Amino acid sequence: MAKASWLTVSPMSGSGNESLNNSAQEHTGRESRETTVTGTATGVETPDTYQVEQAGKAEFIQFNDGAEMAAQKDGGEVTVTGKSNSAKLSFSQVGGSGELDIAENYTAGGKSTANGQAIAGDPGASAEYEFSVKVTLPENGTIEEREFTLQVNNGGSISKQIVIKQAAGDAYFRFAKESITIPQAGGNVSVNIESNTTWNIS
Repeated sequence: MAKASWLTVSPMSGSGNESLNNSAQEHTGRESRETTVTGTATGVETPDTYQVEQAGKAEFIQFNDGAEMAAQKDGGEVTVTGKSNSAKLSFSQVGGSGELDIAENYTAGGKSTANGQAIAGDPGASAEYEFSVKVTLPENGTIEEREFTLQVNNGGSISKQIVIKQAAGDAYFRFAKESITIPQAGGNVSVNIESNTTWNIS
């Protein structure tokens, strides 16, 4: 049986005594992988073998945008992406000045999975995968930048957070009425102001 393709052995043929070099690229799956190298020789009836094992990568989660990402003032849907080798992912909001609407499903390794549930086939066991989740932000009606903190974890001790920074909204000022009438005898009539910034009357 041929060795696994992830292992490179050199040289692959020769004569007499020799030292074989065994090498492999980084293994990003969280579980170790193994293969068997088989050698045959002219005039030798029984092949000889040796085992090769490569340790798995420690379980991890990371966001492609790092610790923070930007969002438009108008709100709407934002796609958050990253990499992991966890068996499942769970997304939740852990802070912010407003409420995020987190999609019920996320995508991992091309597979749609319910938030907090295990990914079919457990692709992270053998290699890291790309994940994405869609979140919806409300419109920013203030003149200040707003922040929303999204957390993803593996259902255990591995977690990561990203801060979504939403641009400040537009300043506005308006009277609730276009005109008022004060009685001939005098009196007081109120006009409400709707605004999200400082103002003056002249």
